[in-house]
Amino acid sequence: MTTNEMPGTANKLIIPQLAPLYAAVQNISWLAFRVTTGALLMPHGAQKLFGAFGGGGLEGTSKFFESVGYSAPDLFALLVGVVEFFGGLCIVLGLFTRPVAIAVAIFMAVAVQFHMGNGFFWVAKGYEYPFLWGMAALFFAVQGGGAYSLDRKLGREF
Repeated sequence: MTTNEMPGTANKLIIPQLAPLYAAVQNISWLAFRVTTGALLMPHGAQKLFGAFGGGGLEGTSKFFESVGYSAPDLFALLVGVVEFFGGLCIVLGLFTRPVAIAVAIFMAVAVQFHMGNGFFWVAKGYEYPFLWGMAALFFAVQGGGAYSLDRKLGREF
């Protein structure tokens, strides 16, 4: 890499002097994005599993799934809560990053479908929020947990 290329690419930088900065923060930015993604999923799972943060717990979540027509509401409540809480924790840690991220992406694809009829904007219960988190999950499904992940520390990634 020459000093005027972006780290990991052959693109020439408009301001070549920024290349060392980009190289220095690349792994930290990856870590920040991974931790933020997982940490923001966890409270939603805590609402569904434990009734934390004003959530309905498993019982309330199951009643919601039943009210919107899911045939196995108890199972869906448990699965969604586990994916959000424990999946979020795994993403924070960078542990089993790819398979967990795939599970999150699948769940978010279902959530996008569920919210699609409300339009785009999340403030109107649209699909904006689950779409964003689904794309973040897809990033980690493809790219893995990065340099500062337990997957990398263990030397084993999917």
